[in-house]
Amino acid sequence: MSRESETDLPAEAALPGVLPDALRTELIAFRRDMHMHPELGNQEFRTTAALKHRLEQAGLKPRVLGTGTGLVCDIGTDGDETPSSRSSHRGGVRSMLALRADIDALPIPDTKTGVPYRSTVPDRAHACGHDVHTAAVLGAGLVLAGLERQGLLPHPVRLIFQPAEEVLPGGAADAIEAGVLDGVGRIIAVHCDPRVDAGLIGLRPGPITSACDRLEITLDGPGGHTARPHLTTDMVTAAAKVATEVPALLARRVDARSGLAVTWGRIESGHTCNVIPQHAELSGTVRCLDLPAWREAPDLVHAAIDEIAALHQAKTQINYVRGVPPVVNDPVVTELLRDAQTARRGSYAIEDTEQSLGGEDFSWYLEQVPGAMARLGVRVPGSQVPYDLHRGDFDVDEQAIQVGVELFTAAALIDGNRS
Repeated sequence: MSRESETDLPAEAALPGVLPDALRTELIAFRRDMHMHPELGNQEFRTTAALKHRLEQAGLKPRVLGTGTGLVCDIGTDGDETPSSRSSHRGGVRSMLALRADIDALPIPDTKTGVPYRSTVPDRAHACGHDVHTAAVLGAGLVLAGLERQGLLPHPVRLIFQPAEEVLPGGAADAIEAGVLDGVGRIIAVHCDPRVDAGLIGLRPGPITSACDRLEITLDGPGGHTARPHLTTDMVTAAAKVATEVPALLARRVDARSGLAVTWGRIESGHTCNVIPQHAELSGTVRCLDLPAWREAPDLVHAAIDEIAALHQAKTQINYVRGVPPVVNDPVVTELLRDAQTARRGSYAIEDTEQSLGGEDFSWYLEQVPGAMARLGVRVPGSQVPYDLHRGDFDVDEQAIQVGVELFTAAALIDGNRS
């Protein structure tokens, strides 16, 4: 028995919108050009212009967001309405499916060798796969626009190309403020996963990412001679105790199942070996798997820091920057993604995925409308190369672009026929 018959794969003819070979080639070229010219959050002017130009070539009417980067584009409407002029999804009118991509890069060097599309911008790289997300949503938009011209698009669809996902608290908040969700009833997205083979997606109803906040602490004291630490505040010891004991204390003050974790990325104090410094700085992240615990996290973290610092007579200043809540996939929309992937590739092309401690500002959309994010496999099948996200050598199997396009187009068609 074939895999297709085992999984009840629908006939391809029943679901239009297969990606043409010429467009597949174009999307790979678009991704590579974007990869060569990475732009940081809220600086994505070149990327925005390229997307706008290509969508206009397809007869669409994209609108650049008010921040000057990122854009929104409707398919199956007259295209002249601004997002804020649309009826709210809460009224049940013109409830569209939105496809979201993020377009910004990371401030790290591209360390790949032997590829022609390596970043041309020093200390900038698409090391999280946003170029793949963007190419997939662009491709889906072009395919769906073609179906609309043929009268085969059952319901309007919105494309959202969002800036500044990597900048806490995320560009999604600005996009929502600009009205990109007005008239939207459901929203879907993908995130590259280098642990999953290209051709597959990972799905999980409920929480699929972690909350992520930024934490910055300064400690101050009078300073002094290292020969007489008992006469002053031993600042290095105080900083070390905060770094080690705050995470341990929090682990005893919250339910372990909430996954609340403080991890430090920077600690600095002092300039010479025989002077107790007056100042120390620590910075890191607070991650949490559980939404209620995340909402309590600032008070818990502040109290733990103050308690440990007070034991060592260090004065504290705490800057707790709210980042993003967990992405909590709606079960119904997750099933839409499952149905879409099954329709295109069969249910064997779907894996269950675990909750990640990474943060994603897609969560802000899900505070407003139901939605779901899928893990898009980008690993070369059979590869043993341990690529990971946010590394300068991160790369993808570019067949993932086609998989993303197929997923988005099938979801739009299935959702539209159910509306």
